Amino acid sequence: MTDPAEIRAALMAPFRHGSHSGFAGITCSGRLDLSGLTLSGVDFSGARFVEGIDARGARFEGMSWFIGAEFDAMALFDGALFCSDARFEDAAFAGEAGFGGAEFRGIARFDRARFAAGIDASGVTCNGNFSLEDVAVSGSARLARSEFMGGLWCHNARLPSATDLAGTQVHGRLWLRGARLGNAPLRAGDVEMAFGYTYT
Repeated sequence: MTDPAEIRAALMAPFRHGSHSGFAGITCSGRLDLSGLTLSGVDFSGARFVEGIDARGARFEGMSWFIGAEFDAMALFDGALFCSDARFEDAAFAGEAGFGGAEFRGIARFDRARFAAGIDASGVTCNGNFSLEDVAVSGSARLARSEFMGGLWCHNARLPSATDLAGTQVHGRLWLRGARLGNAPLRAGDVEMAFGYTYT
């Protein structure tokens, strides 16, 4: 078990390009509170957050890898700024997953992630590709008023039928092959504005 205070101390060290803190595979012993902090690069691949994480308003200045991470409670990244790529492939969110108003200056990759209690990604800005390949969402999904500058990739995504896409804009490639809203195909018309090529 790794103490949350140890993680906070490591991540608050000044950011140096090319460096990161390695917490791959750890189990965090308590709720990790990173809210409002400026953080250096970190690798949380395969980590488990038994009491969840609060990174609302945090600034991730380096790489942010949560590949295969498990969040047993709320995972809140609302209003966070990811200055580089954010990697959440194969992550499992057992509780609420909040990314409302987050800004991704690189890619945001959630391929094969599982959201058992829904996801709020409303008001998101993503400069790179926002990828939801093979994602599975139970509960609610909110992507309203989000702007995906580098495209939206939803290959085989499984989203709830009531997914909120109101006001969502996609610049660049919109990939919808195999994607579903409940029992129906996800179609280009479900996204309010798409300015690039659409693949269905």
